[in-house]
Amino acid sequence: MRRFSLMAMAVAMLASGCTMAPKYERPAAPVSASFPADGVYATQPGAGDGGARSAHGVAAADIGWRDFFVDARLQRLIDIALKNNRDLRVAMLNVQAAQAQYRIARSGLFPALAAQGSQSKSRTPADMSLLNHTISNTYSVGLNASWEIDLFGRVQSLKDQALAKYFATAYARKAAEISLVSQVAAQYLQVLQADDLLAVTRQTLKSASDSYGIVKLQFDHGAASELDLSQARTVMESAAANLQAQERARAQDVNALVLLLGEPMPDDLPGGMPLDGQKLLADIPAGLPSDLLLRRPDIMETEQNLLAANANIGAARAAFFPSISVTGSFGTLSPTLGGLFKAGSAAWSFAPAITLPIFEGGQNLANLDLANIEKKIEVAQYEKAVQSAFRDVADGLAARGTYDQQIAALERDTAAQQRRLELSALRYRQGVDSYLGVLTAQQDLYAAQQILIVARTQRLANLVSLYQALGGGWIERTGDVPRAVDARDGDSPSRG
Repeated sequence: MRRFSLMAMAVAMLASGCTMAPKYERPAAPVSASFPADGVYATQPGAGDGGARSAHGVAAADIGWRDFFVDARLQRLIDIALKNNRDLRVAMLNVQAAQAQYRIARSGLFPALAAQGSQSKSRTPADMSLLNHTISNTYSVGLNASWEIDLFGRVQSLKDQALAKYFATAYARKAAEISLVSQVAAQYLQVLQADDLLAVTRQTLKSASDSYGIVKLQFDHGAASELDLSQARTVMESAAANLQAQERARAQDVNALVLLLGEPMPDDLPGGMPLDGQKLLADIPAGLPSDLLLRRPDIMETEQNLLAANANIGAARAAFFPSISVTGSFGTLSPTLGGLFKAGSAAWSFAPAITLPIFEGGQNLANLDLANIEKKIEVAQYEKAVQSAFRDVADGLAARGTYDQQIAALERDTAAQQRRLELSALRYRQGVDSYLGVLTAQQDLYAAQQILIVARTQRLANLVSLYQALGGGWIERTGDVPRAVDARDGDSPSRG
């Protein structure tokens, strides 16, 4: 029954001149038609909120990374990484390798032609030779040709599969480049966070050391207890320990950034902006989930893999039908070297052949089953990629809708903790309270300052991630014509 249906498909295919691959239909996106808009999603930054720069309604994929990131130091770092990063270099080489594989598969559609020259010498026993010619020579020069006539589209399907794999690799390279831009920016923000944490810790250490000096002086004159002295020392030593940990963390953050750059940190980098001066675009429109299908290279990569699996079914189906090949040669043949090009030395051969599979132990059926299963796997992978992209954007929108209010509250809390420390110190100096109130206020202020710095970093990192999730980071400047995914490796082959 299966062979009969395949035969009917072959007749239809021959009539239309197409391959035996199934007609491709993009799977329905297994996500909602729009992103969430209620609850934490309801309050999103507007154009110019809080003096921030505006995207003016431009989609992320159309915003150049130089316009999204305004820090000149960060721009230089991203530029260096795009030229030197080893992971990106491997991705680019993978594109070139896939392009070569495509050319190999495409070559099967054309006849193979080769020039050949040969000479052979043989000896025949005298009692078996004619006219006692025991030694014979044969010289030949000519052209040999071979060609598989692709009546059932097997070679065409393999070519289509290789082409889809080529484009999948090219989209993977694009995804790698976009991801690299985001990774460099996120790691740069980590370094800036470490700088701010170090500044707060040094300030806290200095304040705690000054307080400890005052309390020790009071203790030496009998105006403060040993408990007060120990409590003052606790804050100072804690800040000193944190300083070492944070300096270590900053050095490691720089090492991670250097790895992304692919070269040592240059000495001539331009000056950078502080963490709270980055001014990233915060109002990039999310658009619709369907927009991600054409803006996210990872989704387009999985769809190309699906197309490759679809084409592979055509090759597996064609294996059930005859394979027709033609070989031939034309040239000259002579028993002497000097007679190769004389009149009457022309020689030619023509040998068509047809091979019909009769019994292969179920191999062709198994190959067809495997091709269909692999396509189902790619469908699932495609659907998962769409769902993951939807979640990436939804998570980014949820965070973008809450960070501004969170940071505003943390700033008020930090200001209140600062005032509390000032009042506690005043009450202690006036003898109203013990030093425990000052100690607690110092610790709480230090913790609030660190929490505020981390929250600011997380807000910026979320904006970077959302920019990437919406397909941004491929072009350098807003208004640039987007490059082809294989732009640096030559022109993209057509799908013809």
